[in-house]
Amino acid sequence: MALHGVPSLASSSLHPCPRNHPQRQSPRTSETNLLYTFNSLSQLKQLHSHIIKTNASYSLLSLPRVASVCAFSPAFPYYAQEIFDRADAPQINVWNSCLKAFAEGDTPIDAIALFRRLRQYDVRPDSFTCSFVLKACTRLSDLVHGRILHGIVVKLGFRSNLFLQNATVNMYASCGDMESAWLLFEKMPQRDVVTWNTMITQLVRRGDSGGAFGLFLRMPQRSVRSWTAMIAGFVQCGKPKDAVRLFFQMEEAGFGPNEVTVVAVLAACADLGELDLGRRIQDYSDQNGFGRNARVSNTLIDMYIKCGCLEAARRVFDGMQEWTIVSCSAMIQGLAMHGRAEEALHLFSRMTQLGIMPNGVTFIGLLHACSHMGMVNEGRRFFASMTNDYGITPQVEHYGCMVDLLSRAGLLQEAHDFIVNMPIKPNGVVWGALLGGCRVHKNIEMAEEAMQHLLVLDPGNDGYYVVLSNIFAEAKRWEDVARVRKLMKDRGLKKTPGWSSITIDEVVHEFVAGDETHPQAREISEGWEQLLEEMKPKGYVPNTSVVLLDMGEHEKEKALYRHSEKLALVFGLMKTPTGTPIRIMKNLRVCEDCHNAFKLISGIVNRDIVVRDRNRFHCFKDGCCSCRDYW
Repeated sequence: MALHGVPSLASSSLHPCPRNHPQRQSPRTSETNLLYTFNSLSQLKQLHSHIIKTNASYSLLSLPRVASVCAFSPAFPYYAQEIFDRADAPQINVWNSCLKAFAEGDTPIDAIALFRRLRQYDVRPDSFTCSFVLKACTRLSDLVHGRILHGIVVKLGFRSNLFLQNATVNMYASCGDMESAWLLFEKMPQRDVVTWNTMITQLVRRGDSGGAFGLFLRMPQRSVRSWTAMIAGFVQCGKPKDAVRLFFQMEEAGFGPNEVTVVAVLAACADLGELDLGRRIQDYSDQNGFGRNARVSNTLIDMYIKCGCLEAARRVFDGMQEWTIVSCSAMIQGLAMHGRAEEALHLFSRMTQLGIMPNGVTFIGLLHACSHMGMVNEGRRFFASMTNDYGITPQVEHYGCMVDLLSRAGLLQEAHDFIVNMPIKPNGVVWGALLGGCRVHKNIEMAEEAMQHLLVLDPGNDGYYVVLSNIFAEAKRWEDVARVRKLMKDRGLKKTPGWSSITIDEVVHEFVAGDETHPQAREISEGWEQLLEEMKPKGYVPNTSVVLLDMGEHEKEKALYRHSEKLALVFGLMKTPTGTPIRIMKNLRVCEDCHNAFKLISGIVNRDIVVRDRNRFHCFKDGCCSCRDYW
């Protein structure tokens, strides 16, 4: 009986099989399996012999598998050529299939090695051959062989092949040779949108958003990928405002975002606190079925968390078809930032019960949760559990979290000893955490020691100088304040001005501390005075101790009232409907006076007020804050 038109293999003397042995495979089954699974030269020869004996068709063999088996055998390439010729298959086509599999698989270096053997035996490559080997060079960042391939492309007359030219530009750029990539790009007689997108993407990866945007503006034609690459580039380079502005232009140009665009714009919304736009992007994602994409969902969770909408983030998280370690870690971090430490710890327990193993990022979130709520014992337990239970080696970020936890809790000496005994070298963040704790607990001596290390590890960070200056100012050591300020001046450093932003109808409004140039500055000032009239009977007393300048009390009060978050709050009350939440983003830590004032105001105006400062979220409601006054 024939199999696929081929005489039965059962008669072959190559595979004797006793008739009365039901547990052994029949010859037919064994040979049939071997037809699709042979992976050695001896097995191939066995099958080849059978084909000759039975006069079967060579089409029975998988020619790409033949090429793969023969690629690095001593019989290369003659034995393979004999089979290809008898199968009436152009040999370069079969070798290309093999090269493609190598280039896209786990061993791209085999594609380069096979190509070299083909050249040694004068097997003439075509444009597809070159494209697969270029891909292998790109994946391996192998510039040496990439240059050789470029020379072969030119020598074989493929210079006009636009696909190969694009692949070569990408190869040079991916291997770090942007000069050659630029040179080839500028000399190309023809370019398509792929050419431009390749260069824009590579420039973005190198942080050159300016160069990428220059090319973007020169493009004669753009695709969704062009817009997306540039939007993502602005986000990666820390320019979320430019990313959002470009997204609006993309919409005006009639391009609909894809899943990658959605992720990039949501990331920009997270950085800016652009909640309205983020919500609109989620609606668009749901309408187009992007919500099933785990990356989109994870970015949505991050966006809602950073915009202060923890419940919306939780809804996205709970609606995911399957949780990942990324989504769980993001949710734990979000709960930590909002002062919901107990929920973060509960989610961690649930996550591990489901078999999702934590990673280093997960533990950073857990340690942050413990730090924000002063849960020292729990933090110690999690830090030990990393190594003991999960085999995760703590990194400097984890040590920084522990120092922050101990310092906030007033255990400054323990935090200091923890740093001294670290098995890895502490960085500026670690010593900065101790310095922050020294400010809260007014330990000048230890603050000066921390600053000595910071002057070496991170001398250009103005924030550390400001913290030390504030510590001296609180102790009324004005000469030391002057000394620190002179040190900043000598090093060319300036204090980062405090600013706050509020987004209304997808427009971001920014306020700087002490700013009186806003077009509605007068109305804002009058609004604050009205609030003061209601706050003072409820016990509000301006906390002028947070104004660390040597000036009179009246001037200090005036400075307090012009803090950027207060200006943003009054503006938000003026411009948003009654009863809606106010959401403010701030670049520095919220001060004690603003914190006390916002608690009172939340009760007076019957509004939720959410403030994201440098460290965490403060959710004010009915005269209370989610941080429980521990921050």
